Amino acid sequence: MSKTIPIWTCVLNRSIFNYLNKFSNADASLVKQDSNTGCNSHDWDCSLHLPLWVSETEKAAIEDRLEGWTKDLETSGADIAILASCLKKPLRSLWISQKTVIWINEVPDYDSWDFTPIILVSASSTSGVTQHRTTSEFSWNYIPGAGDDEESWARGLSPNLFWNHAYDLISTGPDVCNQKVADIVEKDRVYRARRGQDAPQITVKPSISESSPCVDPLLCSDLLNITISSSDEERGIFWLGSTNLALGSSQIAAECSSNVDCVLNCDQWPISVHHQEAEAYLHLPIVSSKMDRFSLFNNLSSAVNFAKSNLTKGRTLLICCHDGEDISVCVCLAILISLFNDEGSFDDGKFFSETGITKCEMRRRLVYVCKFAIKARPSRGNLKQVFSFLNSEVAKV
Repeated sequence: MSKTIPIWTCVLNRSIFNYLNKFSNADASLVKQDSNTGCNSHDWDCSLHLPLWVSETEKAAIEDRLEGWTKDLETSGADIAILASCLKKPLRSLWISQKTVIWINEVPDYDSWDFTPIILVSASSTSGVTQHRTTSEFSWNYIPGAGDDEESWARGLSPNLFWNHAYDLISTGPDVCNQKVADIVEKDRVYRARRGQDAPQITVKPSISESSPCVDPLLCSDLLNITISSSDEERGIFWLGSTNLALGSSQIAAECSSNVDCVLNCDQWPISVHHQEAEAYLHLPIVSSKMDRFSLFNNLSSAVNFAKSNLTKGRTLLICCHDGEDISVCVCLAILISLFNDEGSFDDGKFFSETGITKCEMRRRLVYVCKFAIKARPSRGNLKQVFSFLNSEVAKV
């Protein structure tokens, strides 16, 4: 959060600046490059803004790579024009921690700012047994991953559930907070189950250091990992242009399988589909890269072959996983690269066999997928497996 998000805001600002520069017809009032940075303008800030605790040496090293990252973004196929049309001020990160004391009585009016703020809230603690980092007079106690991997600490509480019960949770206090969360999560699960919605039990992995087992895993206070197999967000089927490929969750696939010709189920659990032909349904129980670093890699060959046999016949294919956001997206990406050309037309793998794969090309194809599958959130671990699989296929050619 200290560097990644500021880097991305700077790269996005530079890409927007370049877009404005390209179509401004050399309007000096709109675009005026600064001689020091080569990218700064009077109206659009393209400089890198990092927190004070990042050293100047590290900042300089990052600045040396900004131009390359900007070019990568611009060649990835990302729609900079839409971003430029809706973003009226450049992006800039602001950091808020537990000790931040600003704007207590009054928040400045947004119109008075010369940038669009991105508020970064730190979950790190100011006390306890934590790793201590310091740079000159700036220091903090850092908890690695405190705000990441919510499945490991959220106890099944989704963002929607949290905000619907935020005041109750805050007023409850730390002593019974876990019990309150368990009650909220279980009531929501029962509510969805009674309405025929996807409402699976939460799988809990207790701490190894526990002296005795927990009777109710939802009430266990020392949890290492919680896996949630559902989402509160509205689900649907996302078609990828005219490719005959679609993405969705396993729940929606079970409900709408009659609307597609064949289904590739990448969830851990099988689903009931309406297809009578065996070749119209394939179940590949793929697990997260956090549980098995090679699960996706080992199943991609079967996934591509299944897709190839059906797409060759002009059939539509729905690829699903438990949430339709990660594994199914990566499987679809592998199929798209393996069997389609760079224009999105099915060619039975001819383009792939002739050109192979690069990280830039894979990034461009992923952007294409995300344009249609708006909820796509492929993990880095799974994307690495896709790239490794594609490279192994190139070696076979």
